Amino acid sequence: DEYRLTPEALRAAITPETRLLILNSPSNPTGAVLHREHLEAIADVLREHPSLLVISDEIYEYVMFGPKHVSFAAIDGMHARTITVNGFSKGFAMTGWRLGYLAAPAWISKAASKIQSQFTSAPSSITQKAGIAALEMVREGDGLIQEMVGSFHSRRDMVLARLRELDGVVCPEPEGAFYLFPDVSAYYGKTAPDGRAIDGSEALCFHLLERHDVALVPGSAFGADYGVRLSYAAAPADLETAMDRVAAGLAELR
Repeated sequence: DEYRLTPEALRAAITPETRLLILNSPSNPTGAVLHREHLEAIADVLREHPSLLVISDEIYEYVMFGPKHVSFAAIDGMHARTITVNGFSKGFAMTGWRLGYLAAPAWISKAASKIQSQFTSAPSSITQKAGIAALEMVREGDGLIQEMVGSFHSRRDMVLARLRELDGVVCPEPEGAFYLFPDVSAYYGKTAPDGRAIDGSEALCFHLLERHDVALVPGSAFGADYGVRLSYAAAPADLETAMDRVAAGLAELR
């Protein structure tokens, strides 16, 4: 399903204990994007469960390669039950500034504010000024954002092509964010030259890190041990070097 939640899978997963659905589109770690038709299908299931709330994580809304972002709260009937979380780190390349926000019905946002006030007073004034500048940039035209997204797009294509050259590696084409999540389970059960048994994503990632100096995130961290997460938010030359190292690390497994 190209890492997209299907209505059938959602309906099968909901139990009488279910209280909350978390959506993330574009997705970390897969880069998958839920189009309007996918969101409408999910909403149809949720209408069968009127007390179930939704957190929609839309932090990568500007990093899209083709499809237009659709906020889940904009789907008919979903506004009153959706908690939208977003921020400036990804779409505005403000990663270290840590400025985010929540939009929700007043009864939810007021309750969240009470808890939040016990953890942190506020983002720094400098960060808030930067956030205002980012929003004004969008209002005047998002040319800089599109330039950044264009760079991500070409990097995605390059890394995806390199992955698909590797025997046994399977990876769908992501439509957003800046991650790839290939299935590398064909290499499980093999052994590294130093005797390390590759029995899952964590062992594979340690092998690539310790012998080839390239860092990936094991899929086990996301509940999907068959895969690993690659980020292509790096310079093209560094990505080429990284993919050379990944290819060498996989090739030496026996």
